[in-house]
Amino acid sequence: MKRIIVDYKKLTPEILGMLVEKYPDGYDDDQVISFKNAKNETVDAVEVRTEDTVYLVKVSTRLENTMANFDEDDYEDSEFNDPIVDIPEKEEDTEEDEDK
Repeated sequence: MKRIIVDYKKLTPEILGMLVEKYPDGYDDDQVISFKNAKNETVDAVEVRTEDTVYLVKVSTRLENTMANFDEDDYEDSEFNDPIVDIPEKEEDTEEDEDK
């Protein structure tokens, strides 16, 4: 089984969706795993698994905000394996009041 450490910058909608499914109300301190990376730095992460891979997603404020605002419908099928930071934000459809 592969173990992959994922930073927010490399997070895909697919992995984000799995995180939101596993932690629908966010994650607690007891669900955070701490470990030393190759540079001997302490890393905090939450775990999500597929059949063949364990993803350790680094904990950050940006991750929490992104999980809270995640909506699968915001992404096209072709974008599901792209890092979310590389996917351009879709503009909201707003109607302007032109009768002013």
